[in-house]
Amino acid sequence: MVWANIGLDFVEALPKVGGKSVILMVVDRFSKYCHFIPLAHPYTTETVAQAFFSDIVRLHGIPQSMASDRDPVFTSKFWSELMRLSGAKLHMTSAFHPQSDAMPFH
Repeated sequence: MVWANIGLDFVEALPKVGGKSVILMVVDRFSKYCHFIPLAHPYTTETVAQAFFSDIVRLHGIPQSMASDRDPVFTSKFWSELMRLSGAKLHMTSAFHPQSDAMPFH
């Protein structure tokens, strides 16, 4: 099912445009379709959650599972509780190993 299983990752150290220099990349693991959500740096767990819900959940609903590296945003108690309340499963992958994030560039 499309947008049921997704991968999440950040692209950082980009040139600042409109006050934003980070991209939250959200990839559907089935179709490989992507959303690229610009964020200001430094970002917080709350700003990432707000962007995720307004740009992903609003369009596709809550995914069944998410894969991400061990970024502090995704290992935080706030994010874990958010996932528990929404019923989504969060799977942590190895840091610096993009193949396990199921991103389309491997």
